[in-house]
Amino acid sequence: MGTAPGTLAGHNDTTQLAAARPMHESGPKTATQSKLTALEVQDLFERRYQQRVLADAVGSLSAGDRDALLEQIDSLSRQLDSLIEATRKVREPLSFDVLLTRLMRLITEAFDADRSSLFLIDHESHELFSRVAQGDLVEEIRFPCGAGIAGSVFRSGQPAIIHDAYADARFNAEVDAATGYYTHNILCVPLIDRSGATIGVTEVLNKRSGDFTGADCALLQAFTTHTASVIEAARLSESARDSQREQARLLEVTQAVSSELDIDELLRKIVGIASDLLDAERTTLFLHDAARGELWSRVAEGLAEREIRIPAGLGIAGEVFTTRNAVNIPDAYADSRFNPEVDRQTGFRTRSILCVPVINKHGIPIGVMQVLNRRGGPFRARDQRRLEMLAAQSAIALDNARLFRAVIDERNYSENVLQSLSDAVITLDNSYNVVKLNEPASRLLRVHAQEILGAPAYKAFGAGNDWLLEAVEKVVSTHTAETVLDTKLATRDAGEVAVNFTATPLADADGNTLGCTLIVEDITEDKRVRATMARYMTAKVADQVLAERESVLGGRSQLATILFSDIRGFTAIAEDLGAQGTVSLLNEYFTEMVELVFEHNGILDKYIGDAIMAVFGTPFPGEMDADNAVQVAIRMQEVQAAFNARRRAAGQPEFETRIGIASGDVVAGNIGSVRRMDYTVIGDGVNTASRLESANKQLGTRILVSGSTRELLRDEYRLRELDLIRVKGRSAPLPVYEVRGFGAEATSRAEDALLRAFAQGLASYRERDWDAAIGHFERALDTDRTDQPSWLFRGRALHYRAEPPPEHWDGVWSLLDK
Repeated sequence: MGTAPGTLAGHNDTTQLAAARPMHESGPKTATQSKLTALEVQDLFERRYQQRVLADAVGSLSAGDRDALLEQIDSLSRQLDSLIEATRKVREPLSFDVLLTRLMRLITEAFDADRSSLFLIDHESHELFSRVAQGDLVEEIRFPCGAGIAGSVFRSGQPAIIHDAYADARFNAEVDAATGYYTHNILCVPLIDRSGATIGVTEVLNKRSGDFTGADCALLQAFTTHTASVIEAARLSESARDSQREQARLLEVTQAVSSELDIDELLRKIVGIASDLLDAERTTLFLHDAARGELWSRVAEGLAEREIRIPAGLGIAGEVFTTRNAVNIPDAYADSRFNPEVDRQTGFRTRSILCVPVINKHGIPIGVMQVLNRRGGPFRARDQRRLEMLAAQSAIALDNARLFRAVIDERNYSENVLQSLSDAVITLDNSYNVVKLNEPASRLLRVHAQEILGAPAYKAFGAGNDWLLEAVEKVVSTHTAETVLDTKLATRDAGEVAVNFTATPLADADGNTLGCTLIVEDITEDKRVRATMARYMTAKVADQVLAERESVLGGRSQLATILFSDIRGFTAIAEDLGAQGTVSLLNEYFTEMVELVFEHNGILDKYIGDAIMAVFGTPFPGEMDADNAVQVAIRMQEVQAAFNARRRAAGQPEFETRIGIASGDVVAGNIGSVRRMDYTVIGDGVNTASRLESANKQLGTRILVSGSTRELLRDEYRLRELDLIRVKGRSAPLPVYEVRGFGAEATSRAEDALLRAFAQGLASYRERDWDAAIGHFERALDTDRTDQPSWLFRGRALHYRAEPPPEHWDGVWSLLDK
């Protein structure tokens, strides 16, 4: 592109021109004197030499000199004809690119050269660029405006004639090496406009008929001087058209992105627009995932649509996101921040990168936009401005799309909540027109939603519901809620439905009334029964109860197993916790315990303070009812241990649970008034289970079961017979067993020894062998000093040894207190 400068005048080499001399001077001229000077060539070009001057000059020469001069004039004439033709053609209305293409072809032909190039200055980037060069040029050439021979000519404003390009230090031989072209000689002149400003350079390569001469230089300078204004005008015209197109395109872009509210489609539009706007090969838009600290993208041109995730501070995109500064990389592989592994995996070749942050209206970065490989060469300053403008518009559009998505999600959420409610819900506007209603409301009103949406309330509710309309008017006028309990709602089919009715005002953010919401609870018998059932049994059991209805709910006698559980020392705990702490503790405790009951096919009969009463075998009996009750009791103790561990870690007081289980015939059914009913059981088994729960306190145990329950058990459990107890209200004694765990669980030798010694002691105790009984119980205590039943029966044996019982003593201990 550059060569050693050739001097146009004032030096004595073979390319120098003779000193200027008027062509009309008389006297013979030598061959050397016959050569035209640069000034004469300039004058020749501008005035084209009048015929008289030429005749005088030719007539004074010898025959040989005259032939040489005529040959030179003929050559100049051909060049002048070509350049005049070029001047005429470049003044035709042509596009900038077509103008440059035609101009370079004419110059190449006029100077009998191999190729020529016109480099113009880009004032923004301070680079010389050429979009037209004959030969193998396929993309825009750019280089610093001071580099090479062209840069030197541009800086100095002086032309250069280079006879041997490779002998000039400014010449860049790598261009030849890359293209396979060989540059011999160069003619390079500045392109100067009418104001005297240098706006570029014209470079002609490899003259076929020899070296470039001073006359060639003068002709090219004169021609480019005449065409500079045309070139500059065409360039300005193109710039104006480009600016208009850019403004129109940006307007289209703004409209395109601002009108799209689907976020996935918006992302696809943005990357497509970015590539089109910057004439790039690929665009990726990364968005910030604050929760995971990552940049992610589902849309990247040229790749299958899949989610890409990278750490928010990694690589070029991460740097742009964290610093909020754009990055323009003309050569990706020369930049240490670029990771070539991505290219290797995808087969794509990244040449140039432009990456800008996407910042929302609050000044918070929400992502980055990365564009690769501008087709005309590296990205320019104007490309960066365009992309930053698009990023700003995209940030607004993304915020709008996200807000729209949030509104849609909120609306869908509200609709789902509305439709999932079992109660009828209707919303009215200030004119008492129906705005929304859910499916239960349609069923309750006996009407399809589309029939009454937008209709006045009186049409929706029909005749006979004046009380409801009055309540609605009151709510809207007073801005207060209104509730009506257990009233009758007239239906469209002339029927009635028992309902609870609530109306609440709807208001906007400023407190202005928008209408009201009506909630109508159907409390007909089916609804009441289902609501009742849902409180103490699983949905599956409740459905079975409703299917059999009267046969189950009307009352029937059946065998069932009852479980009572109670918190030991709860009164003292409640005093320490206070009201709110007590409620919180019970709610947490009941939630875990009742879930165990439901898991084992039991029903929750009731809460009694801190106590739970559960029933197994009603309303539908099963073979494993007694086992289910015992398994729940064991699991309750396990859950209680974990519950206490959490409370201990939190510095909260621990507590123990005592459980009594008994089996027997009960009467089960829905008991109560029309307004309030409970499904419950009554019978001797209920009382016995409650007494056994209390007996734990005296026997020092946690789980006690009656003999009737033991007889019903089908699985194996670790049971210890403790006593014969006569509870208050019953004359027959009850055998009582302590539940120590599942039978399949491994036991220690110590526990086996304890249970064996206790069983021997109990047998001796019932045979009135007090000494033997005391010995067995003491051996049990040697195994486990904390075993309360062994201490209890040792104490009884000691008492009876000192004061023997009467002859009719049957070994029964009467339990008079609860």
